[in-house]
Amino acid sequence: MYKVFIFVILLLNSFASFAKDDAKELPPLDPAYMGVQHMTLLSYASNVYASFMPRYSEPYNVQLLYKVSVKDLAFLQTVRDGRLTTLKSKPFNLQRLMRGEKVMVNADVYSGHFGREGMLVYENIELEFSKLLYVRKMDKLKKSTQWQQYDVVNIRKNYKIYIHQIDQAPSFDHLIHIDVEAGCLSKFKTSTIVPKASELQYKFINCGTMKPLHYESEDFIVK
Repeated sequence: MYKVFIFVILLLNSFASFAKDDAKELPPLDPAYMGVQHMTLLSYASNVYASFMPRYSEPYNVQLLYKVSVKDLAFLQTVRDGRLTTLKSKPFNLQRLMRGEKVMVNADVYSGHFGREGMLVYENIELEFSKLLYVRKMDKLKKSTQWQQYDVVNIRKNYKIYIHQIDQAPSFDHLIHIDVEAGCLSKFKTSTIVPKASELQYKFINCGTMKPLHYESEDFIVK
């Protein structure tokens, strides 16, 4: 019995050692990613997503999409009904989201673009960033052409979000929701390097039920 007890103790210590080793695998957070973060809030049905508003300069050169858990129906309605909803977070390290952590974030939420005469509708609201859906570091960008490449995020069966790969300036940020995919192309040619949102929507016309989520080109005119 004593030998069995010793064996169990050694086994538990071994598991604890492995757990400590796993916890040490992630490098420390880079303080360069600490700061106020800017995002666009998107919605479809009862789901809310946060899309990071990337820039060409480090450390903001990352495309990121996160699911946000929402229990406040009034807040959900605000995002769902708004043409554009953006947020300015209180300072936190963006690498936590890039790693896929579940993070509680306090933020000011605006109807419209926070930097372009948007109206403050929620001050210092707490939001739960619950699931990483997409991350792409913009550190090796291709020269922009009329050929547009999209990444496809599978949310669930017949539910996808297409995200445009931002290239060298001039380029654009574009997300669109597709409900039923029917031969939908993730790469296609447009009339210009930076097409209008209406042209992009037309390119997805045969994909099924769709909802434009976000389009931004002004921030990607020059590098």
